[in-house]
Amino acid sequence: MSNKHKGSNAEREIIHLFWSKPDWCAVRVAGSGSMQYPSVDIIASNKSRILAIECKATREDSKYIEEEQVEQLMIFSKKFGARPVVAIKFLKTEWLFLRPEELKKVGKNFVIDKETAEKKGIKFKDLIASY
Repeated sequence: MSNKHKGSNAEREIIHLFWSKPDWCAVRVAGSGSMQYPSVDIIASNKSRILAIECKATREDSKYIEEEQVEQLMIFSKKFGARPVVAIKFLKTEWLFLRPEELKKVGKNFVIDKETAEKKGIKFKDLIASY
């Protein structure tokens, strides 16, 4: 399975999580990461709040995110009026959601390790409960 296909499946998982809740809906953003304009992987809303989500899934214990992806998340979120969120799923764990400022900068990239994600990240039920 290609990385692109794995990423799409991960995004679909999150879409299903949002749609399983009565007040929430979500859509994948076509072409995210391949346009000249800032974009994100998913936009989710419950009428009163909007989340802009960058999704990552990995079989490793850490995941690098390009600095440009985080910058695009921040720019898009600000212009769209959304709260920026990074969603990460490690093998055999549930999704964890972090604020971009909780990511660790390493050179020109950011990294999320499993231990930090488990300490600082919140679960889906807590993400939507905060709204």
